[in-house]
Amino acid sequence: MTACGSAEEATSSRVRLPPRHAGFDYQIGGPYKPPSGVRIVARDRTASPAPGLYNICYVNAFQAQPDAERSWPADLLLRDADGEVVVDEDWDEALLDIGTAAKRERIAARVGEWIDGCADKGFDAVEPDNYDSYSRSNGLLTADDATAFIALLSRHAHARHLAIGQKNTVELAGQRKKAGLDFAVAEECGQYDECGVYAEAFDDRVVDIEYTDSGLRKAVSGFGDRLSIVRRDVMVSTPGSEGYVRRTR
Repeated sequence: MTACGSAEEATSSRVRLPPRHAGFDYQIGGPYKPPSGVRIVARDRTASPAPGLYNICYVNAFQAQPDAERSWPADLLLRDADGEVVVDEDWDEALLDIGTAAKRERIAARVGEWIDGCADKGFDAVEPDNYDSYSRSNGLLTADDATAFIALLSRHAHARHLAIGQKNTVELAGQRKKAGLDFAVAEECGQYDECGVYAEAFDDRVVDIEYTDSGLRKAVSGFGDRLSIVRRDVMVSTPGSEGYVRRTR
């Protein structure tokens, strides 16, 4: 690992980065025994890491889970001019208000407790989801807000000896050093011709989840010898569930 930027200089010797071009499984919908050949596993923060593998801990950092919205202080939920909570309609999740430094600090303190839980369980890295939620905020939040917030999470993760991944948000890949991010977790970078951007920004330390056969073919064709790629079903279900899919080619 090399030092490359202020955030990374302080942490490069204290975190373990995911291996490049390794067998990967995305299990955020529920943990199960990793298939043969898997070296990297991503699981929800409520699960335990898979023994002997590189484990990434999923945390919903920029939005509130549908069943957790009321647990957040009302003023930390993003609201429009009418006072209505702004919601990611695809997942029915309220956006968190990271629009001021004071609110970012308060939200980061709570998310930091979840990151602590990941570290205490023995995970190697954390994956804060919805970095791109500013793009669903109807102009109320900016890319700068998102970058400033994730930089807080990066410092906390690194202090707990966890690497931290950029989740999607290809347009901010060039900000990775400023944000203190170590690797990328990309959904459908093959499908949307984005794998090359992530690969360049993160020196091939990229785990990619494709949700279609065509996306898998494109990802493997272009980057199958460089990145960690898996095809999953959209609900990332467990084996035996209706709709379960996992393929690597």
